[in-house]
Amino acid sequence: MATHSSLHTGQVVAAHGRQYLVELQDGQIVSCFPRGKRSGLACGDRVAVLLTAPGQGVIEATDPRRTLLYRSDLYRQKLIAANVDQMVMVVAAVPSFYEELLDRCLVAAEHQHLRVLIVLNKFDLDASAAAMQRLQRYASLGYEVLPLVARHDVAPLRPRLDGCISVLVGQSGMGKSTIVNALVPQARAAVGDVSTALDSGRHTTTHARLYRLDHTSALIDSPGMQEFGLKHVTLEELPHGFMEFRPWLGQCRFNDCRHLSEPGCAIQAAAECGKIGTQRLAVYRKLAHEAQRRPRY
Repeated sequence: MATHSSLHTGQVVAAHGRQYLVELQDGQIVSCFPRGKRSGLACGDRVAVLLTAPGQGVIEATDPRRTLLYRSDLYRQKLIAANVDQMVMVVAAVPSFYEELLDRCLVAAEHQHLRVLIVLNKFDLDASAAAMQRLQRYASLGYEVLPLVARHDVAPLRPRLDGCISVLVGQSGMGKSTIVNALVPQARAAVGDVSTALDSGRHTTTHARLYRLDHTSALIDSPGMQEFGLKHVTLEELPHGFMEFRPWLGQCRFNDCRHLSEPGCAIQAAAECGKIGTQRLAVYRKLAHEAQRRPRY
């Protein structure tokens, strides 16, 4: 068994299956496998590594996580990033973004108490005005919506990443990799290096990758997604994922109100008065029905 003195601390900067790239405290990047059969590690995890050969090691232990962003369905979980402070949701007018996916990502972020920034990329496109109008309901809730043209200038985004670890989330084609390459010019080379080490494609983000912006800031690029399962969010936790629900939680006639069709529901009354958007309430109810089905993992 490895002794404490022989272990090196580091952070997972890329994850692909059971193989991980870990950045040690001295900046060295080593390719690692976890000890045992199960992995369950995410990009951003802090780990203890036993070096076994030049550039290679075994992950012996993992530190407790501050946060864990992941998605889940009835059968499996997909880890996205650990120990992040902020979720940057990247959307664009072309290809069109799915509002339900955005809603689901927001619930996942609220569940982990993450800050949220919504970036409307490709803002120079004619269709962006209509896209910004669609995002006004989120701005009215208090989420910051930042227009951006990443291929020309990412300067407006940079200050919002200072002093924290942010994870980029969104559908494929929204420009997440363009943002990363603009913020981290060496990322193009890093992607090639990681792809060689992990034996994966070079031109599409197929795994999460952490990039250092400075000593206190980092950015995790995640693969594009078309869906975001929330089976890990319980029916009791789900209403708290909708920030506009919070003033009315605990005010329903019944203490165990699920805000579906119960009489005396304060959430329903707020929606009828226009204080809660009916579209968001419909998303909540869809998720609530999903939450009533038990996962199998």
